[in-house]
Amino acid sequence: MKSITTTLMFVREQAGKAEEAIKLYTSVFPNSKVIDIQYYGADEPEPKGSVKLARFRINGVEFMARDSHLDHRFSFTPSMSLHVECESESEIQDAFTTLAKGGVELMPLDNYGFSEKFGWLNDKYGVSWQFNLSEE
Repeated sequence: MKSITTTLMFVREQAGKAEEAIKLYTSVFPNSKVIDIQYYGADEPEPKGSVKLARFRINGVEFMARDSHLDHRFSFTPSMSLHVECESESEIQDAFTTLAKGGVELMPLDNYGFSEKFGWLNDKYGVSWQFNLSEE
C-alpha cells in the first residue's frame, strides 16, 4: 500500500467552495500549503472553475478535495472528523475560534473530564473538527 489520503468532497450548498475552504484551512495551521488545484473547464461535467481535484497539506498531512454539484444524498457528518492535538492554549483557542466562525459548536472549548480543554465543531463548510489541548 502506497498511501491513504483523506478526501473532502464539497456537495449540495457547499459545492463550489472547496478552494475557499482549502485556503482557510491552510491559513489556520502551521506547516500547511496548497500543493495543486485542478479546475473543471468549459466542456466538462461540472461548472467551469469548480475544483476538479486539489491537493493540500495541513500541518504536514496531505489531503485532497473536490467540488461536486451532482445531487448527492450525503454531505459531511460529525461521525467523521479531523482530530487536532494542540500544544498551547493560544493555539487551540485561535484555531477553534477561526474555524467556528459561521459554523456550529458541537462541544464548546471546555474541561470535559477526559481532557482539560476539548472542543468539537462543524465549520461553515460542514467539515467536523475536534480540538484537544495536549497534556504532553
